[in-house]
Amino acid sequence: MTATTSTIGIEDEDVGKKLKRRGSGNLETIFRKELADQFSSSRFFILFFLIMITGAVSFYAAIQSLPAGDAGDNEFILIKLFTTAAYSLPPFTWFLSLLGPLVGLAMGFDAINGEQNRGTMSRLLSQPVYRDDVINGKFLARLVVLAIMTGALGGFVGGMGIFMTGVAPTGEEVLRLLLYLALSVVYMAFWLALSMLFSLLFRQAATSALGGIALWLFFSIFIPLLAGMVADVVFPANDPSQTASQFYNVVLRQNISRISPSTLYSEASLTLLSPEVRTLGPVLLEQTYGAIPGFLPLGQSLLLIWPHLTGLIAATLIIFAVTYTLFLRQEIRA
Repeated sequence: MTATTSTIGIEDEDVGKKLKRRGSGNLETIFRKELADQFSSSRFFILFFLIMITGAVSFYAAIQSLPAGDAGDNEFILIKLFTTAAYSLPPFTWFLSLLGPLVGLAMGFDAINGEQNRGTMSRLLSQPVYRDDVINGKFLARLVVLAIMTGALGGFVGGMGIFMTGVAPTGEEVLRLLLYLALSVVYMAFWLALSMLFSLLFRQAATSALGGIALWLFFSIFIPLLAGMVADVVFPANDPSQTASQFYNVVLRQNISRISPSTLYSEASLTLLSPEVRTLGPVLLEQTYGAIPGFLPLGQSLLLIWPHLTGLIAATLIIFAVTYTLFLRQEIRA
């Protein structure tokens, strides 16, 4: 009877803790505090100004180089503004793929070690605040800031495009643009989670920032180079008559390059904003025989990039899960 009573008492205590935690509101408090800090920081204004200037320049170049016949044509004129290059300027998608990782890294490289160096983390955790609320609030607040930046940038380019061309977008165009912006947020969230992990692993903020930039350069530059080297060794493509060897060389090169999140994001962006893209791999001449030219429906485009989307989301969740676990087990001293 005594054992049963003690067991019930322990269970009631656990339930009470869960109910108390559910109604504590610590996550919302930390989220609001982090969100206010981000919006009031000079870093936010610098990054927002940088990406808005970049969006304005790419939009101006795209609207100037857009063929005159396309302005009166209602065939995906809106999303062409995001993929059209002009003169020596690359398209909008290239700028966002370049600045996205930098913005994500800049938002989180000192998220944890910055407070540890200032001594505010130990004072925060000495209060009745759960550690998972702290790490979740920090990540969610920065993710919301990234989503607001991306949405404002996409809305600016899209709105100016409608005003300048005078062509109303179709429903599929709007959906493709919204999915592209959501993909961009996921891509930047990957680098945000990675920068927060480095902020936890390294004591100095400068070291965590350099580590994130080094890994970004490795994924963006060295992975494609290594992919080409490995493909040329496994399937040499020196002889033009060796069609099979050339085909497998390209396939292996693409598969290795897709280890990089930058490659996944670039291919997914191209597919979403270019409906004429029907495949992301090499196509033999026999496969194109009898094919009818046209645009790929949105559902088929999503099926084509579904592995890319799941890969980016899974990588982001895994990195954040590692950060979450290490932060809960880290010893914080005053």
